[in-house]
Amino acid sequence: MADAKTQGKPPLIPVVRNIVEVALIVAWWLILLQLIAIGRLSEGYMSLIIVVGCLVKTAFFGTENVQQLQYAAKQNVSHHHFLVWMAINMGQMVMSFAFDFYCLHRLNPNSFAGMSRELDPNEALFDCFYLSTLNFSFFGYSDIMPQTIAARFVNLTEIVIAFVTVIFLLSDFMSLRDSLASKDTARTR
Repeated sequence: MADAKTQGKPPLIPVVRNIVEVALIVAWWLILLQLIAIGRLSEGYMSLIIVVGCLVKTAFFGTENVQQLQYAAKQNVSHHHFLVWMAINMGQMVMSFAFDFYCLHRLNPNSFAGMSRELDPNEALFDCFYLSTLNFSFFGYSDIMPQTIAARFVNLTEIVIAFVTVIFLLSDFMSLRDSLASKDTARTR
């Protein structure tokens, strides 16, 4: 049984796990950029690879968010610890989608209206983070608009995972935690 000092505190494992997750996101991004630079695959195949990677990451993030919610409910993790976990996950998601947008822009500079073909790579990467952050925050306006099917699909996917994360997990954490805790109590009876 945990004492009052350790109850509800997150274990060290999520810190290591998040470092590994960020490293994997960056590694995937670098692999995609290398594939784009080599140019052996057509734009259609590269777009498909980016979209499939986006879907895999989205499923992973969605699953991880639900797992963290369940862990937080079972371990009675404090609300602010849970919010820190979710903020880290949301940062990873924003970064991941920004990298997807950047790869799509590198693959086809016409993927996004509002992003110049002549942008310095650092400026283009900033614009991709800008778009991703606006999508995730539901700001609702951007001067950068997806133009290709792949760009629209990735954009839509980010909006959906942001909606699920923010609306269902963050905004209703307390009632979800109480609901999961009561289900666990009912099962143990």
